[in-house]
Amino acid sequence: MPSKNTLKFIKSLQQKKFRRQENSFFVEGTKNVTELLRSDYKVTHLLYTEKFQKEQSEELVRFGGEQFLVSPKVLESCGGFQSNDSALAVAQIKSNENPPYVHTEWVLALDEVRDPGNLGTIIRIADWYGIQNLILSEGTADFYNPKVLQASMGSFTRVKVFYTELAAYLKNFPGEIYGAFLGGESIHGLSLPSGGLLVMGSESHGISPHLEAYISKKITIPRYGQAESLNVAVATAIICDNLKRYNSQVL
Repeated sequence: MPSKNTLKFIKSLQQKKFRRQENSFFVEGTKNVTELLRSDYKVTHLLYTEKFQKEQSEELVRFGGEQFLVSPKVLESCGGFQSNDSALAVAQIKSNENPPYVHTEWVLALDEVRDPGNLGTIIRIADWYGIQNLILSEGTADFYNPKVLQASMGSFTRVKVFYTELAAYLKNFPGEIYGAFLGGESIHGLSLPSGGLLVMGSESHGISPHLEAYISKKITIPRYGQAESLNVAVATAIICDNLKRYNSQVL
């Protein structure tokens, strides 16, 4: 059984200031916990139930950190789930490093995407389309927010993030920069490169005006109905699909 201090420590990680202070985060549920255990993250604590022990015995044998067999009630007391009958794991936050530029790969940049659910979904979308690096403005939701990680469904273990002042990053980016705008050129008729940077704006305001000067090409998803806008995660998925589909057809 973990000590009261350990449980208090885990519970504190629900708040961003304590995640930064402790350089740690947690995930819950079988999917995210097993993905985390199989990743290159350093996992420090693992709390699990008898159910998880029976279903994931090999993972427990391989795990070298602190581990505790607990009841679902204990998991629920320190995590964010209303019900959790499997596991909870704590890991160390990775360093904030700028990924190297590869001209044949796409990088995704998010400007002030504050909703945790949207960020988590975009992480999952990036993973689906093989986009390994996300560049996030300092005002974008915290990557290690439990709601972000849960929405990512384990994809957070395969996508790297770099928080930075976005204008400075765009200014120095060596490749082409595409940005999503309502008044941009239809993505359906464009010749698209095999790599570059795609910038997606916030849910309510789009790409910030001070970033427009750094956008090489303004693009849009053509509208056929009357809706005013698309959810940023939905729009990201549609554009990523067009990027990948075009290049697969060219190849």
